Amino acid sequence: MAMVLWHGPAKIKPESLSMAFLSDTLARVKPSATIAVTNKARELKAAGRDIIGLGAGEPDFDTPQNIKDAAKRAIDEGKTKYTAVDGIPELKEAICAKFKRENGLSYTPAQVSVGTGGKQILYNALMATLNPGDEVIVPAPYWVSYPDMVMLAGGTPVAVAAGIETNFKITPAQLEAAITPKTKWFIFNSPSNPTGAAYTRAELKALTDVLLRHPHVWIMSDDMYEHLVFDDFEFTTPAQIEPALYDRTLTCNGVSKAYAMTGWRIGYAAGPVALIKAMGTIQSQSTSNPCSIAQYAAVEALNGPQDFLAENKKVFQRRRDLVVSMLNQAKGINCPRPEGAFYVYPDISACIGKTSTGGAQITDDEAFATALLEETGVAVVFGAAFGLSPNFRVSYATSDAALEEACKRIQSFCAGLR
Repeated sequence: MAMVLWHGPAKIKPESLSMAFLSDTLARVKPSATIAVTNKARELKAAGRDIIGLGAGEPDFDTPQNIKDAAKRAIDEGKTKYTAVDGIPELKEAICAKFKRENGLSYTPAQVSVGTGGKQILYNALMATLNPGDEVIVPAPYWVSYPDMVMLAGGTPVAVAAGIETNFKITPAQLEAAITPKTKWFIFNSPSNPTGAAYTRAELKALTDVLLRHPHVWIMSDDMYEHLVFDDFEFTTPAQIEPALYDRTLTCNGVSKAYAMTGWRIGYAAGPVALIKAMGTIQSQSTSNPCSIAQYAAVEALNGPQDFLAENKKVFQRRRDLVVSMLNQAKGINCPRPEGAFYVYPDISACIGKTSTGGAQITDDEAFATALLEETGVAVVFGAAFGLSPNFRVSYATSDAALEEACKRIQSFCAGLR
């Protein structure tokens, strides 16, 4: 007779769980610092504190009405059932049309995967391809999730630091030096979260020239901030710059930032069919399909009117200029002027080692951010979370009035450092 191992639900209280009970995988990752800062700001605001949150990477604009109307129609038409695991045909067709129209890239629906946000798309690709010992090159400063997702998938992140002296962009020589026989992926993010730095066509071509010499390295291009570039900057993506890399590039994007649809959770990618199928296999055993209603809304986002993108970009550019100007007037802060996204990444080297008016020792950028929140009510994310210190990230995806007040408080805080 076969042994029966199931004895009903385990009677274990959550608070009694020992570390031995938890997976070793958990020890390799840490919670998202940006989410932690946002949650802390919400808690303090709920407790009655006057808090200005500059931590969340989320547009303050509402989702355009035509997109919301498309979601309502989907509900009314009963489009509320399971869909294909990695996206409805209509959305895949819309994504193919977007890549052709805006990036000059030709894909078929079989080359497209749709996930529950851009984060799932990246995670699926890493889970589907990484083995223990595989290395993934991650330029720093990096989005907080990149290295942790690599580690969750069993790989090893290799950070390549790009400081303020190169405007937070890695050089071809740095990329060349970081590649080893174990390198499987190069993660590329332009415009960047957290710095807003964006690579020109010439700068990107220099990087793709390096990658051409290393055919075992695949490119994961995170283009989430594609539509948020300023001052006549021309956005380009690796497979567009170097067609010879098309067959080993996963071009990733989503509707979250440009279309103010962060909560709708729709991300997508296009790449080789075998990789897309492997990503679908991972998704089939985790979340299965993205929300059906959000998918139909995303169809409208990509196929519908695009004129509001330019209007929103003007607002973000104005906010960027306001924040850069005011932060550079703060004692001890050096804030570069980014080409895109909605972040700035000021350097605070001159603030380290000082003491705040409230008596806090500014030993590093985390201590700076903590004291700034406690003493002024301004929530920012410390630079160590993004792999490069001493800096902090400001998201200027909020109102001009809030930004101006926040920057005044930062100026006052820095003026009080001794």
